[in-house]
Amino acid sequence: MRVTERKTEKNRKIKGAFRSAIKATKESLAKNDVVASQEFLKKSIKAIDKATQKKVLHKNTAARMKSRLNKTVKAVALKK
Repeated sequence: MRVTERKTEKNRKIKGAFRSAIKATKESLAKNDVVASQEFLKKSIKAIDKATQKKVLHKNTAARMKSRLNKTVKAVALKK
């Protein structure tokens, strides 16, 4: 039980990190701020990769998340 609690807490921190990074990216996209969204995209990708490395996310799930984020950032950048 103690091990489960430790691992759950660690996983929560890692999940929180990449979820907040993704949220920041989406918020900057909603504001049509291309430069900020590209910066947040880099941070999001880094956080997603760390979560994958620590086995919190499956590699295909991470790839899908990164792909979708990148696609939306590119679409907003091309509109400008």
